[in-house]
Amino acid sequence: MSDTNPTSDADSLRTFLDGHWAEVRDMVRERAKEPLFHPVHDLPTDEYREHVLKQLKAIAKTEGPRLLFPEEYGGEGDIGGAVTAFEMLGAGDLSLLTKAGVQFGLFGGAILHLGNEGHRERYLREVMDAELLGCFAMTETGHGSDVQNVRTTATYDPDSEEFVINTPDEDARKDYIGNAADHGHMAVVFAQLLTRGENHGVHAFLVPIRDGDEVLDGIAIEDCGHKAGMNGVDNGRISFDHVRVPREALLDRYGQVDVEGMYSSPIENDTKRFFTTVGTLVQGRISVSGAAVSASKVALTIAIKYGLARRQFEDPSTGEEVVILDFLQHQRRLLPRLAKTYALHFAQEALVEKLDEAFSDLDAYPEDEKRRLEALAAGVKATTTWHATDTIQECREACGGAGYLSVNRL
Repeated sequence: MSDTNPTSDADSLRTFLDGHWAEVRDMVRERAKEPLFHPVHDLPTDEYREHVLKQLKAIAKTEGPRLLFPEEYGGEGDIGGAVTAFEMLGAGDLSLLTKAGVQFGLFGGAILHLGNEGHRERYLREVMDAELLGCFAMTETGHGSDVQNVRTTATYDPDSEEFVINTPDEDARKDYIGNAADHGHMAVVFAQLLTRGENHGVHAFLVPIRDGDEVLDGIAIEDCGHKAGMNGVDNGRISFDHVRVPREALLDRYGQVDVEGMYSSPIENDTKRFFTTVGTLVQGRISVSGAAVSASKVALTIAIKYGLARRQFEDPSTGEEVVILDFLQHQRRLLPRLAKTYALHFAQEALVEKLDEAFSDLDAYPEDEKRRLEALAAGVKATTTWHATDTIQECREACGGAGYLSVNRL
């Protein structure tokens, strides 16, 4: 008989898989054991959203969100650890993962990477503490991910030293924006910057959208409604009717407007400036990729355990029913996807290490390496999310009717 201890083997494998940020993974696992973070599936939408908000505020009291931000603003300065912590949230309720990604990664990340010292000093602590809840208003109804051609405008008025944010038509509404329907108080709004009769392309602006529970004048917010999943996220549509914000609302790392409306930028080429702007948000793609890998792991764990417990059809040689995972067809459904998930886990880990290296000193990181990182992030994200969609559906079917029960999380 072998002396191998299965528990010891599992612990060794987990230690190996946890990799560079093992302590971060353990921190999230411990937090996930608390009753507040146990999965729920039967709450009305309004209650569900408030439950996820409570979870978000509890996370804000931990080290996790602070890992994303530099020490000089109250953070921990460990972007690789931050992305790993986000990835681990993918093993739990994906509503919380999405809301945390919007609040800390997108809203906070935009302020960090696109704003100036004043923006970071003024807002980042409140973002980390979840005292200032925000939105990332990039996507529009008629443009989806075609960010370079969004129709929302930000026109500079030199007389008042303000930008006028406007939604020209229904296709230009900011659509499916997380945190918008209920909880967001400020939005990072991507709009075409117009000044002195010229369009200088897409820039990001900080625009307040609520005071307490009251939506501000000139702003219309519509709830996207009940969704087939992740109803703990308050997705909404935002329109702006000539909303005025101060000149300082421009997140101006890559483009500045002086009091007279003169535009300047350290990057002269409009296209290069645009891709530099959106390229700084590459951490979002990598975070989503990690979450997809986590979701695949959860689905496979559920389906494989079910396959080892569920029996059907008698084995003539023993007279006992056979566990369904012993059937070759069942193995062919699940085990190749399990192997691919392991491979994608290591690809994701390598990608996070590259991100951590790049963002340790982004200005000094070679431009060709930045472009390579962006391309790799886009490709890996596409692969991991396609894999997650395919794997979760296969796992659902492999569990039969039980795969469609909400309590089973598939």
